[in-house]
Amino acid sequence: MEWLLWIAVGIIAYFVISRFTAPTKGIRTMSTEELKAVLGKKDKQYVDVRTPVEFKANNIKGFKNIPLNDLPKRLNELSKDKETLVICQSGMRSSKASQLLKKNGFTDVVNIRGGMSSYRG
Repeated sequence: MEWLLWIAVGIIAYFVISRFTAPTKGIRTMSTEELKAVLGKKDKQYVDVRTPVEFKANNIKGFKNIPLNDLPKRLNELSKDKETLVICQSGMRSSKASQLLKKNGFTDVVNIRGGMSSYRG
């Protein structure tokens, strides 16, 4: 019977870990290296969800700064039909922002893995 308990604990652990590490359905991810290949393309929109201070200190040309806390009020500044690439410092805030965009009808959302911390322009 002890083995049954271990199996149950393993299954629960798997679901908890996968819930927090798996990307949200419908949201793609892209590395900062892959981002370099698509920067500047007019059919995409680029959103940086860091604070204005972080953005001013270091940003990628072409990205629009809409801090995560302001994003719900500023969704109207973005097109729901364009591919939307989202970046932050490490990938955590951009993941939350990507989920928010998807829930609000944005059809093509891409979270930049590793964020500005891993970007080498």
